Amino acid sequence: FYRTYRPLVIAEMDNADVKKRLLELLSKKKESLPHAFFLTGPKGSGKTTSARIIAKLFNCEKPGVHGPCGACDQCVAIANGTSMDVIEIDAASNRGIDEMRELKSAISLAPSSSDFKVYIIDEVHMLTTEAFNALLKTLEEPPSHAVFVLATTDHQKVPATIRSRCVELQFRKASIDELSGALKRIATKEKISIDDAALARIASLSDGAFRDGVKLLEQMSFQGKPVTVVSVEASIGGW
Repeated sequence: FYRTYRPLVIAEMDNADVKKRLLELLSKKKESLPHAFFLTGPKGSGKTTSARIIAKLFNCEKPGVHGPCGACDQCVAIANGTSMDVIEIDAASNRGIDEMRELKSAISLAPSSSDFKVYIIDEVHMLTTEAFNALLKTLEEPPSHAVFVLATTDHQKVPATIRSRCVELQFRKASIDELSGALKRIATKEKISIDDAALARIASLSDGAFRDGVKLLEQMSFQGKPVTVVSVEASIGGW
């Protein structure tokens, strides 16, 4: 469910604060947008989803007043992870200076089919000190076609010199209402019979994480019967 119903455009986002910040970016031309973003917040709060939407802001072929269309070739490729110009790097397993040097070498090459090359570095706090220094040099003098989106669950481990060169978007835990709304939308599409009290209970168990809430809803859907607070409580066990 989480992959299937991951928001693809700004209008589908449930985090009201981040949604507002992204909409504010639409007032500028692509060429005038920041070249580096720093997304920080708890797990499951939508950072990776937002990073991909930011990539679409730069490369969507048919942007509208509400942001990227989500349906053009570029948007679809970014959503599917097949865009040659949107590179996602997991810093937890690519944390050394060699990886950052390779990035610095490749970044000078022009995009293959898009307007911008977008580098999404997840869990950026896992980089080594040497790798951070190499990344800093790239952030200081990036080519005009390069955009960075750095995401982390532990912003305090990211050097201030890196953070100061980025526009920061802070993600908070989702509210019960935000989570309930997102879960209700999925339940409707999946034709899951579930009452509002059960939705609120699943939301409260999710600790503000969209990903955890959607996983629990999917778990409940396997029962093949109406979902109630009683069935949620019976199912969660040691949650």
